[in-house]
Amino acid sequence: MPMIETINLSKRYGDFVALDNLNLAIDQGDCFGFIGPNGAGKTTTIKILATLLKPSSGQAMIDGLTVGYQNRQIRPIIGYVPDFMGAYQDMVVTEYLEFFAACYNIHGPQRKKVVQDVLDLTDLNYKADAEVNSLSRGMQQRLSVARVLLHDPKVLLMDEPASGLDPRARIEMRELLKELKRMGKTIIISSHILPELAEICNVVGIIERGKLLYNGTVAEALRRAKVGHIVHVAVVNRASEAAEVLAKLPGVGKVQVRDGEGPVLNGAAASPLIHVTFEPGARFDVSDVPSVLVNQGFRVTQFSEEAVNLETAFMRLTKGLVQ
Repeated sequence: MPMIETINLSKRYGDFVALDNLNLAIDQGDCFGFIGPNGAGKTTTIKILATLLKPSSGQAMIDGLTVGYQNRQIRPIIGYVPDFMGAYQDMVVTEYLEFFAACYNIHGPQRKKVVQDVLDLTDLNYKADAEVNSLSRGMQQRLSVARVLLHDPKVLLMDEPASGLDPRARIEMRELLKELKRMGKTIIISSHILPELAEICNVVGIIERGKLLYNGTVAEALRRAKVGHIVHVAVVNRASEAAEVLAKLPGVGKVQVRDGEGPVLNGAAASPLIHVTFEPGARFDVSDVPSVLVNQGFRVTQFSEEAVNLETAFMRLTKGLVQ
């Protein structure tokens, strides 16, 4: 049984459909990256799973418990991290964590131990006596994660936890998420920082206008988004002639010569770069491109194949360029 499952989950606000028959199955220990433009339905889904929002129709289940009917049993096993921290900012960090530990019925020496453990895990020990409202945005987000770890939940629901963070804080948040994944937590994380999701998550879902367009592994998303091959080639001096040779290769769909994008040789201006697009299913081995040019008397100074990353996959899948 999946740890998190939705069946035809929908949410409507009058005539507006925020979530349209969403079907997800996330296994225990998965780190699931939820990707989509603003207003796609990511936050709506996470709030429903966090028992903060009622669906209009369909079902959502966490660890076999049904959202909306068994919320009292669900809440102890989940931790919800919103994109912005809540109130209680007049407290110091330790008071803030002890307050929430008491809400989870953690008392006495056990409370102090749990608070110390989450401070250690989130690397907030040196801020234990600082006021919450004095913390940077990144520190507040880490404190928000520390808060939801107090009761050791099985599932973490994280809505844009890296939103608005500076590069250093994003790196620290990424390392914290990796550690939580190693601990076996089941994590849903929505984010616009796609390269970091690719590094953290083993599965992703791409959603647009309330509809799920893709749900599967990162590797499969990249494979499906790889529409043909694009290679970049630079040669000494004779770029236009080389482009003509490459245009005649079997399976080539388009050849472009772009000035100033190639390597810089002997202090001269950057040379032109030739972009060669092979059609999907082309039988020509793109690794033979350099040897073809060398055999024609060209001096090749650069050859590379364009990689498809999660950002490319997201753009192509949401534009309907792949099925």
